[in-house]
Order: sequence, then structure tokens, then C-alpha cells
Amino acid sequence: MQFESLPGFREFYPEVCSRRNYIFSHWRKVARAYCFSEYDAPVLEPLELYIEKSGEEIVGQLFNFEDRGGRAVALRPEMTPSLARLIAAKANSLKRPVKWFNIGEHYRYERPQKGRLRAFYQFNVDIFGEPGPAADAELICQLVQSLQSFGLNHTDFKVRLSDRDLWLLMLASEGLDEAASADVLGIVDKLERTDRAKALEKLIPIIGANAEQFLEKVERVIAIHDFDTLRAFIESLPLEGERKTAAEQRLSDWTLLMENIESAGLSDYLKIDLGIVRGLAYYTGFVFEAFEASGQGRALAGGGRYDALVKKLGGPDMPAVGFAMGDVTLVDLLESKDLLPEILDAPDFMLVIGGPEERKAAMLDAAMLRSIGYRVNYPLKDQGFGKQFKAANQSGARFVLIYGADELAKGMVKVRDLTSGGECEFDRSSLQQSLSEVVENGLSSTEG
Repeated sequence: MQFESLPGFREFYPEVCSRRNYIFSHWRKVARAYCFSEYDAPVLEPLELYIEKSGEEIVGQLFNFEDRGGRAVALRPEMTPSLARLIAAKANSLKRPVKWFNIGEHYRYERPQKGRLRAFYQFNVDIFGEPGPAADAELICQLVQSLQSFGLNHTDFKVRLSDRDLWLLMLASEGLDEAASADVLGIVDKLERTDRAKALEKLIPIIGANAEQFLEKVERVIAIHDFDTLRAFIESLPLEGERKTAAEQRLSDWTLLMENIESAGLSDYLKIDLGIVRGLAYYTGFVFEAFEASGQGRALAGGGRYDALVKKLGGPDMPAVGFAMGDVTLVDLLESKDLLPEILDAPDFMLVIGGPEERKAAMLDAAMLRSIGYRVNYPLKDQGFGKQFKAANQSGARFVLIYGADELAKGMVKVRDLTSGGECEFDRSSLQQSLSEVVENGLSSTEG
């Protein structure tokens, strides 16, 4: 009987694993450029952690079960609850702002389809302890530069930016309370993917007879895509007292956020789109999603501010903002743009070995080269020179170290550059230094 992998799960054969590691290396490089520290957390967590954050409805999307200790547990569907728990446990000892990132596998029990699997990797990036919009701008810039690092540009993707606080102020100006506003935001979040008549049908129990006029107003808000129009809209909201002050603060926050992104030279990647509200109720301010510029396909990344979550999970009152980027939709986009290079996991040096005595010398040198970080390979059994050279050419290695009887008698190693065809002999006693120069400069075809 031959077993197959479960639906929605992937095998990573070496060539696919190399591609995955290529993506991870780009994520890590950009995160470290922004001075973020890497962390990790358990892949199995108490089920209650996810219910507390997202509500009972999340259970149907999880791989959850009762363990042998009688505990209700779940494979993590996302990192944010675990991260908030970690931060809450040590909040008083952490130097702020806390800037952490993680690359980890997550699991959701959903129907596998294009762009969505049951097991997937995410790049999670978060800042804690900074309430101002400079933190939001920092993460949006990092998101953009993470995607740029793969060769994507502003014609390939856009970051769509919205503001849940602004929506709540607008809905308050329409006389809606907190519960009704939450219901409306749930409808707005799906408006792009919902038939208008069905959206109107859902609004009628909340808004009443004026649902049609209300929906038209919502559509006008969603149609705002430039900052000047947004500013005029905020200033026109019929608010008084604390709500008017809150609206003025939101305008100030928007202004600073836009200035920071413009100063970083990344404005071309940003698109104001108030149709993005991120359905999860724990978001508390700016929210954003990265999409392919054509608007096709699933979101490449999403995030926003969640200032209340750490306190909700037992920690102190601590502002937070973050985003997550998945590998599945990213790979789909990079493949469509022909931006995934063929990654050859080639050795730095292939060793061609004459006989038993030459093998002893070769293995000693191989151990030395491996200890300083070079990738070295050689045949595990005796083979003729012709077969070894053929394997060396097929391996993708640039250099061959040749251990023949003549070279061994002189205490030398012959080095061949497979790119240029150049050859040179080096004394084995100074091989490390000689090869470091060869790796850096190569061997010209005239050497030998």
C-alpha cells in the first residue's frame, strides 16, 4: 500500500525546499534590515487561546482535539494569539518598542483551493509598545520592501490602506451603536465579493428603511482613493465633542502615516481603499492588505493595529500593530511573473580522486574546507577520472580539486575552474588561503 499526503498538505522535495528556503531568506533579510528579532512559539496551543481572540466560530476552521491530559488543544492557525501571550508574559521587562518577526507553519481546516491550503507558512512581523502611526508606516514600508526583494514593483502589487477607527466615527455619525457598527463592518468587509442586492438585504435589519441611501453613502466612501478627498470627507463628518476631537486626531494620524511612507519613497505602492476593513473584530485602527495590482487572486499579506489584544489575553494595556504574509499566494504570484529563479544547490568544490592514498589526502582537505563553511562533495566509492569529471560538470560546482598520484607526490592539489577552464596547482599546506582567493577571483583560462 502506498500512502499519499493529506489534502491541503505539501511535500517539500529538495528542489521545492530550496525554493521555500529562498523565500524565507528574503523575508529574514528584510526583517533584520529593519532591526526585528526572530522568535518562535509552540505549534500546539490551548484551544481557548483562539476562542478568546476570535470567538467560538473559529473552532470550525481549526485542527483541534482533546489530548491525553484531557486538554482542548489546536494546531495554530495564526501566530498573533501566541505572540500576544508571549508579550503579555514578559511585557514589563521588554524594552519598547518590541520589534519581533517569525516564519512558521500554520494550519487551518478549510477546503483546499488555489491560493489556500490547510498547511502554509507565514511571515509574521509585529511592533508592540508604540501607539503612533510611525509604527504602522514602518510595517507598511517593510511589507513593501519584502515584496520588492523578490523583484516585484508597483506595477505588480499595491497595499490597500483603510481605517477601522474612521469607519466607526462615520457610523457613529449615522447614529449606529457599537454592536450595529460591528455588523455593518462585517458586511462592508465582504462587499467586494457580495452581490449588491444581497448586501442591501443584510443591511435592512440594521439600518431600516434608509438602507438603500446608507449603502450608496458607503459606496461613495469606498470610492475614495486619494488623500485630499479623504481629508475633505473626514472634515465633513457631522461630529461634535469627543467624536469631533477623535476625527481630528485620525486626520492627523493619516497625515503622518502618508508623510512617512512618502518620505521612504514608497507612495506608488499605496492605495487608499476604505473597502478594506479586515473582518476580525480585534483590529482597532489602520488596516491594510497587499494585493496583486490587477486585483486578481487572494491577498498576498494583511495586517493592522490591534491595541486591545494583549490586555484581552491577560497582559497590560499595550498597543500593537502587525502583518502576516503567506507563502502560498506569494509563490503563485512569483511564478506568474517568472520571478522564481531555478535554485541549484551546488557544491563549491567537487573532488576528483585517484586512488586510496589520494582519497586520504582528499578527505582531510574536505574536512578542513567544510569546517570553514565551503560545500564540498566527492564520490563515496572509487570511480574512474572520466566518470568523476562528468559528475562534477553535472553538479553545478564551479571548481574541481584534482587529487592524482603526481599531485600527491608533490604535496599539491590541482584546481580547475569549470567556468573558464583555467587550472592552477596549489600547495596543500596553504590550501585554505589559496582557495579563498580562487573563489573570489576565479581562474582565467590562461592560468595553468
